[in-house]
Amino acid sequence: MDAGVIGTGAMGRNHVRVYTELKEVGTTYVYDLDTAAAEKVAAATGAEVCRSMDELLSKAECVSVCVPTPYHFRTAGEVIAAGVHTLVEKPICLTTGEGAALIRMIPDDVVVGVGHIERFNPVVTEIAGLVHDPLYVSFNRHNPASARVTGSSVVEDLMIHDIDVAFNVLFPDQAYTIQATGTADVAAALATFGTTPVYLSASRKSSKKVRSIYIEEESRTIEADFMAQEVYVYRKPCTYDQTNGLYHQENIIEKLLVNKVEPLKTELQTFVRCARDGTPFPVTPAQGLANVQVCDAIKHGATL
Repeated sequence: MDAGVIGTGAMGRNHVRVYTELKEVGTTYVYDLDTAAAEKVAAATGAEVCRSMDELLSKAECVSVCVPTPYHFRTAGEVIAAGVHTLVEKPICLTTGEGAALIRMIPDDVVVGVGHIERFNPVVTEIAGLVHDPLYVSFNRHNPASARVTGSSVVEDLMIHDIDVAFNVLFPDQAYTIQATGTADVAAALATFGTTPVYLSASRKSSKKVRSIYIEEESRTIEADFMAQEVYVYRKPCTYDQTNGLYHQENIIEKLLVNKVEPLKTELQTFVRCARDGTPFPVTPAQGLANVQVCDAIKHGATL
């Protein structure tokens, strides 16, 4: 299939790069209001520049929408109206109203997905197969400040990744309560599913980049790093000891073998195959909308 990318910001450039590397993709087309930016990306990747949205939509069979969030609704709406399979970068839209309206526009024969990239991280796949009865879960996603992010709080910019994993992978379709606090750049939320607390923290003020998840179960603790794609399982201590007033314990620590891959490549390969075969994308528009609804609840609770 021929693929297209609308928008050549940081994420759009990566989409162009990956599409040109996929064997499932023939030609990759790129369009941006800034033609010079599109030409620069095309020169680096071998993609072809389109001079208008109409030109791109007449050539590409599947398209990634990588424009800034405030323009998701209008741009994705145009792509869908043209009958082209669409992948909208997260969040699906700026507001729940826009997201709901976009979903109503989708015809049955057009595949539409939302680019929640962590869903395609092998760490998430491993954890989904491991976790049985979590007693406590903690997500931490912290970033240094980035000049590329405008018009969105840290909740829909960063925390939304972990919202997607928590609400759609670990606790799908479960009732919850939520409390939150924070600012536009630093936020924390506590979601409770039954008796299980799930803590989410996100920051754009950190001096260290952090992407982690920590899960406690009755007989073990699971810890993972999304960036390093490493998963550790800590079993209950086999022995306890106290010598000279110091407490000692011996744990069994298991490092799982994770097949490390680039999540974006897996995501776009999955999208192209879904578009080709007419099958639903794993992250559905309904899930993307539900994620925005959780973001809104957190922002309201934190008064962002």
